[in-house]
Amino acid sequence: MAQAAFEEVVEDFEFLEDWEDRYRMVIEMGKEMNGLPDALKVPATKVEGCASQVWLHPRIEDGRFHFEGDSDAVIVRGLIALLRRLYDGLAVGDVVNVDAKAELGRLGLEENLSSQRSNGLRAMIERIRGIAAEAA
Repeated sequence: MAQAAFEEVVEDFEFLEDWEDRYRMVIEMGKEMNGLPDALKVPATKVEGCASQVWLHPRIEDGRFHFEGDSDAVIVRGLIALLRRLYDGLAVGDVVNVDAKAELGRLGLEENLSSQRSNGLRAMIERIRGIAAEAA
């Protein structure tokens, strides 16, 4: 049930043979993403459970889930960019049905991220799912 933008990432990852190249691609995705304005980096948008500073700013438009995010760590910005490709634009009710672990598993993330990064990624996913569940 992944979005086309996420499927493109999966296809790109298939052509990259080692994790370092994939890691660089994730970092590049984060660098290409627009950051959040400082006015949105507030306690209400901060994600707890991440080793880095992470902010997610959701919005619901016409029944669709959208969000922007930012972090002070380049790899985490890349993970936010991945999550945007996975979730952004989905119908609010569909967000909670995405098996993020399975989808991200297609990229080989679990075995290549530190436990702190994996915990932070799970915290971001939980925040996204919680916001969508409340809005549905």
